[in-house]
Amino acid sequence: MRANRQITQVGIVGAGPAGLLLAHLLHLEGIESIIVENRSRQYTEERVRAGVLEQGTVDLLCEAGVGCRLRREGLVHHGVELRFEGCGHRIDMHELTGRSITVYGQNEVVKDLADARLAAGGRIEYEAEAVSIHDFDCGRPLIRYRRDGRPCEIACEYLAGCDGFHGICRPSLPQSAIRVFEKIYPFAWLGILAAAEPASHELIYVRHDRGFGLLSMRSRNLTRLYLQCRPDEHLDEWPDCRIWEELSARFATDDGFRLNEGRILQKGVTAMRSFVAEPMQCGRLFLAGDAAHIVPPTGAKGLNLAAADVAVLARALVRRFQSGDSTWLERYSDTCLRRVWRAQRFSWWMTSVLHRLEDADDFDRRRQIAELRHLVESRAASTSFAENYAGFPI
Repeated sequence: MRANRQITQVGIVGAGPAGLLLAHLLHLEGIESIIVENRSRQYTEERVRAGVLEQGTVDLLCEAGVGCRLRREGLVHHGVELRFEGCGHRIDMHELTGRSITVYGQNEVVKDLADARLAAGGRIEYEAEAVSIHDFDCGRPLIRYRRDGRPCEIACEYLAGCDGFHGICRPSLPQSAIRVFEKIYPFAWLGILAAAEPASHELIYVRHDRGFGLLSMRSRNLTRLYLQCRPDEHLDEWPDCRIWEELSARFATDDGFRLNEGRILQKGVTAMRSFVAEPMQCGRLFLAGDAAHIVPPTGAKGLNLAAADVAVLARALVRRFQSGDSTWLERYSDTCLRRVWRAQRFSWWMTSVLHRLEDADDFDRRRQIAELRHLVESRAASTSFAENYAGFPI
């Protein structure tokens, strides 16, 4: 059966935030693209993922014209609390750096971007089967897939792999063309979404002898909570009553802080890893977002790194198509990796200082507390933390 063939300037694999944002940024400059996604639109828009946007990510989305709902519904936070030894310590990011964060779910970002692409007549091939990529290292790239049982292919000048950690783009690279750096952490997060008003208007990170805890939110009426657990934890070991008891113990303070409990709507276990693939490009294929790197969620960097990647890639592609200059494309990986490794360092540091380490002795535990005391007592240390957490300009 002859394949249904389409031609475009940029082929994009993955309709998550990275792929959708890249397509939208290219569209604003008059560059055509087609997105191929193996999941349904409903699935991509209902996945609950990260919800903390750096100032630079918010600015990028607003400048691109897709920030109206974000501005209206996003929860702006000027600070964050670090809690240890039964006491809370607020870091005022806005006072220290002039920047803030905004809590706005990744699935909401995906909805806004998908609406914008489809309203502009953009092509998103949802529910594509057997997706594969070809000829990106030696000629005109191709994306092949099946739709309703029929073979299809997209011929493009450049290819963007925005299909996540488990996607097909990175594994399609020759082993000799890429080097992987990876660290697997010996703990995980048990996360819940609860129908309860958040007990704090800002995020709270807890270092406790029983394990790490995090209070976040998705709206003024939905609380997102996490607690450190084993990577092989079974959810049937965690009935709702045990979850609330454990969270209450970890978030307890000397002045009687209490969580607002409510019906648990979702629960799940998130594994923890650090991962970087270098370089982030091969021939005419460019990796972006989780396809190229994963950070532990402690530092809230995953979605923000994806946005920074595609901002760099979009500018480089615009320069190539408008002036014929490919030097920015050639530097894409080096440019992105400087930010990626800075985020990896910060995420690793936050993870190591806030989590209970199974092989830690008393020396290690006291070292963690000393590190946190220095952070909250030193303006220089607080400023460094605030710069990294609120994010550097893209």
